[in-house]
Amino acid sequence: MPDFSTMTPEEIKAYWDMASPVLFGIGMALVILILGWIFSKWANRAVTNAGTRSNLDEALKRFLASIAQYTVLAASVIAALGKVGVETTSLVAVFASAGLAVGLALQGSLSSFASGVMILFFRPFALGDKVTTGGETGVVEDIGLFATTLKTPDNHTIIVPNSSVTGGTITNYTKEGTVRGTVSAGVAYGADLEVVMTALLAAANKSSLVLKDPGAAVAFVDMAASSLNFNVMCWSQCDDYLGMLHEVRSNIYDELNAQGIDIPFDQIVIHKAE
Repeated sequence: MPDFSTMTPEEIKAYWDMASPVLFGIGMALVILILGWIFSKWANRAVTNAGTRSNLDEALKRFLASIAQYTVLAASVIAALGKVGVETTSLVAVFASAGLAVGLALQGSLSSFASGVMILFFRPFALGDKVTTGGETGVVEDIGLFATTLKTPDNHTIIVPNSSVTGGTITNYTKEGTVRGTVSAGVAYGADLEVVMTALLAAANKSSLVLKDPGAAVAFVDMAASSLNFNVMCWSQCDDYLGMLHEVRSNIYDELNAQGIDIPFDQIVIHKAE
C-alpha cells in the first residue's frame, strides 16, 4: 500500500488515473446489478399480469414469469462483469462448455426439464385436475420444471418426475367436467328382472348428485353362482363423484329392502358324512 503522505501531487494523480477506471467500472457494475435485480422483479410481475389478462394457465404463467426474471438477471450479471474488465465473450464460451458437461451429467434431469416445458405448453392437465400419471393418482398441486406434485385423497404428497409423466399414459378425470360411476348390485335368483331394474333406476334417481342429463342407466350384466348381477351407471359432476356413489349405494340398499327383493350373500353349506 503506497504512503500517500510522502507522495507528490503528480504521483497521487498518476495513482488516481490508474485506479479511477477500475473504481468507476466496479461502481457501474454494482449499479447494473442493482438495476438488474429491480428489473427482474418487474419483468416477473409484468409477465404474470400479462398472463392473467390473457387467461393463461396458472402453471404456464409461473413458468414464463420465472424465465423472464432469470433472463434479466443473467443479462445483468454478464453486463456487470463486462464493466469490471472481464471478457464476456470468453465467459459465455466457458459457460457453454460447462453447460454441456453438466448437461451430459444430468441427462435425466434435463429430460424432466424438457418434459416440464412440454406439459406447460401442451397442457394435458391443469392445476386442480385429478389425474393418473406415472403410476400415481391425485390432484395436481404444482407443475414444476422438473416434477409434478400430486395430492392424494389421504393427504399424501406425491412428486412425479416430468419425464415419467410425458413418457406414459395420462388419465385426466376432471377435464370434461363430468364423470360416470358404476355401482354393482346383486339380487337373488327368481326375482322379476323388470321390477329389479325399475327399483335400481328409481334408487339412482333419488340422489340429488346424479345428473339428469345424461340420466342414469341400469344393465343386467351377469348370472353369477348365487346372484343376478346388475350395474347402475350414473353421471355426476367431478367434485361430487364419491358422494354420488355413496348416495346411490345407500338408496339401492333401501329400495331393494322396501320392494322385498332379496339381496344374496355368499354361503358355505357343509354336508356331514354319515
